[in-house]
Amino acid sequence: MKSRIALLGTRGIPAKYGGFETFAERVAPALAAEGREVWVSCEGTARPRLSEYNGVRLFYFPFKPFRRVFYETMYDIYSLARASLMCDCVIMMGYGAGFFFFIPKLFGKKIAVNVDGREWTREKYNSLEKTALHVNELFALRYADAAIADARAIEAYLKTSQGTEATFIPYGVDVPANLRWNPCLLEALHADLSELESGEYFLIVARLERDNNISTMVEGYLTARTDKRLVIVGNFLDSSYKDDVHALIADREGHDRVTFSGGIYEKELLSMLRQHCFAYLHGHSAGGTNPSLLEAMIARNLIIAHDNPYNREVCDRFALFFNDPTSLRTAIESVVDQPEAYDGLRAGAFDRAKNEYAWDRVVREYDALLDNVLRCPK
Repeated sequence: MKSRIALLGTRGIPAKYGGFETFAERVAPALAAEGREVWVSCEGTARPRLSEYNGVRLFYFPFKPFRRVFYETMYDIYSLARASLMCDCVIMMGYGAGFFFFIPKLFGKKIAVNVDGREWTREKYNSLEKTALHVNELFALRYADAAIADARAIEAYLKTSQGTEATFIPYGVDVPANLRWNPCLLEALHADLSELESGEYFLIVARLERDNNISTMVEGYLTARTDKRLVIVGNFLDSSYKDDVHALIADREGHDRVTFSGGIYEKELLSMLRQHCFAYLHGHSAGGTNPSLLEAMIARNLIIAHDNPYNREVCDRFALFFNDPTSLRTAIESVVDQPEAYDGLRAGAFDRAKNEYAWDRVVREYDALLDNVLRCPK
């Protein structure tokens, strides 16, 4: 009999949000195509409300969002309980509900957890939230039959700091179709970008929060000698941080060249913006293999990334790195003055993403992991 798998911890599929959802949309149907019965949990507000998607069965949390942190915890508990009744093994994305990972064990089921970076170290959380996340990490690793790290640096952290042997399986990316610059698409889908010109802007795609160094990148850009625009795609999650960033921009020379587009979920538009930017600024620092960085690399972008072990691991030598506004300003002015000197970085980043982070490889490794977990004695 084919194994029954549940993929939990995402908002659901079809994907409309971030990396976990893209992961579920890409990996779950591929595992189903291998002959497994695969279930994916979806939030209560998911639309359209499908019972099946690309061979994957879907189930829904019966409540709509309220206070986000509490809602997500209740959603994860519900998903763990329901999946434990239906499936042989759970793959949990993240450990925010790690204290409750004992639920599948009560039913004699297996659980694997994708440890999504060192969440409890992130600046956006207060001390109580950091403590709760750290405790949840410890419980998640205690109960899980397998831990998955999407970066070698996370794998090393789990081994040295937590005594846990993790399986390294990175995030994935597909080579996109080449898209011509289409001003009509910009005007139809996003009026704020209607004046944008191909190759004449720097691009950031991120959740706009402190760990992603938005203020550092904005300040570095504003002090750099360039006439190119800065387009920032994403939503602020913290109103106080939003105020800080806008205060930084206000009345500064060049502030009119900074455009906050908000979140863009039209995949064609987002892919076009990536493929036609002059360079991509990446400020993520919290850990793991970041999906937006891979998407930028596979779009043949010139990457200017925050200097930390995670971004160094993903980009290798095929990027420029910054650690403060001054070093970012230097990098920006260098690529503006001599863009052709960095063509090798663009090509190298593309080849690395294509060869090291292909979804087909990721799926094969998850398939093998599930076989190993399911064969282990209960």
